[in-house]
Amino acid sequence: MTYTAAKPPLPETPEQLRARIPGWGVDLDPADRPSSPKLDFRDDLTGAHWEFPDRQPEKYPRERSMEHKFLTPVFGTASPPRGVSGALRTLSYRKFSEADVAHWLILMAADRVDSMGSSFTSVLRGKPDNPITETGILGEFKARPIRDRFGRGRADTKHQWMDPLIVTTPWVLRAGVVYLVAKGLRARRD
Repeated sequence: MTYTAAKPPLPETPEQLRARIPGWGVDLDPADRPSSPKLDFRDDLTGAHWEFPDRQPEKYPRERSMEHKFLTPVFGTASPPRGVSGALRTLSYRKFSEADVAHWLILMAADRVDSMGSSFTSVLRGKPDNPITETGILGEFKARPIRDRFGRGRADTKHQWMDPLIVTTPWVLRAGVVYLVAKGLRARRD
């Protein structure tokens, strides 16, 4: 379906819906709807000046789902795809439908790759991430840490044992990579 000012046709008629779903259409009478005056369509008040909306210029290739004929008229440009994560996102959109699990798994992997790349970039710029403040671990020790953590029906208590692994493993891996790179540079220099 394209993006147009016209309302798309309903897949079922109101009569078919009323026959299939008990109580369907109880608000069809505008007098029964609290938003009735707002729903009055008047051409002169919509502000729409188009049959098809003006398109935002595409300055670089954007991801587009294979289910859609073209990009939406307006799209985000805050973080354009770049590097390995951008290549993964492009692969995900080109090869897999949004209904495929592979599409979403590749997008999640691209997010992780982008996150790790940003961390490495911050180290190279001399402003490394601070795991103590950025993970929120200090907030665990304020107020009533034990009482708030246990016996309150919290859903996260089931995976608490994994949290340190999930949070620290990327940092340990990064430290290992930095150590190996430094060791390699030292060996090359000597």
